[in-house]
Amino acid sequence: MTLASMARKYEARKAPDRKVATSAMIASLAAEGYETVAAPFGHALVEQARGDDRIVGLSADLSKYTDLHIFAQAMPEKFYQMGMAEQLLMSAAAGIAREGFIPFATTYAVFASRRAYDFIAMAIAEENLPVKIVCALPGLTTGYGPSHQATEDLAIFRGLPNLVVIDPCDACDVAGMVPEMVAHNGPVYARLLRGKVPTVLTRHKPDYKFQLGRAQMIREGRDVLVVSSGIMTMRALDAAEQLAAENVDVAVLHVPTIKPLDKATILSEAAKGGRLVVTAENHTENGGLGEAVARELMLAGTHVPFRMIALPDAFLEAGALPTLHDMYGLSVARVVAQIKSWL
Repeated sequence: MTLASMARKYEARKAPDRKVATSAMIASLAAEGYETVAAPFGHALVEQARGDDRIVGLSADLSKYTDLHIFAQAMPEKFYQMGMAEQLLMSAAAGIAREGFIPFATTYAVFASRRAYDFIAMAIAEENLPVKIVCALPGLTTGYGPSHQATEDLAIFRGLPNLVVIDPCDACDVAGMVPEMVAHNGPVYARLLRGKVPTVLTRHKPDYKFQLGRAQMIREGRDVLVVSSGIMTMRALDAAEQLAAENVDVAVLHVPTIKPLDKATILSEAAKGGRLVVTAENHTENGGLGEAVARELMLAGTHVPFRMIALPDAFLEAGALPTLHDMYGLSVARVVAQIKSWL
């Protein structure tokens, strides 16, 4: 929260002169020109569950907003509505996992990372149970302010032993991560893009397929290497196309698995000399992808020009998503401007 927003918090409110639309606060993240897929997580989970009786779904009164309603409608006998009780959600998921099932527990990322953390740590991660925690509204993907903006969830969960952490970019990643999560014999935390999710990666790399623990080069480039995760891979690819018109050649390395990090691929690409290395993430600058990559570069003795695109260490404003993304440096225009300023 900025000083200006803190001051406004205590100003007297007056009725607006006109009706104020709020739809932009929860607008689709789809960029122009990208096709979208409706509820890729829900449909992928149904497909997996048809061939695996161990899969069940649980929600903390948010099935419609985590696309788990698709699963609930298709397989009501495998769906559990736990109500607005995230600690209970995680504890129940742990108990179900102990009975041999693979529970997918869904809620908002803020509620899992802040409200239910100790239950995830003690009941799930310490016991290394195959609970899959899938959470919507990661980072700055809602305009509803700090109560719903999970800007620090990766930092929180990266420090938890046994837990795999995923930050998907698009519908391809979301659908592709589901079978890999099922196959992984342990707990997983995955950020979730829900609703109408853009299809990005296969447009730039037709043979792209999500692989747990693997980073993949989506676009080659000689001047800049952007190491990105989540929706910032989409932003980086769009920025790279704009910068190409100005003779700036940008490579984009997509890192959908934050933990375990694909150190070998990141170090190999960073070692290809002469390029500015930039990390881009929809997360606070503290404890996320940027710091993880910087750590590996330093430990390996790989000395390259390095910059980070990330959210500030602050509680963020509420408002329309396009405005907020531009304000905090996540828009394509801001990514382009920042990279140009560093060259």
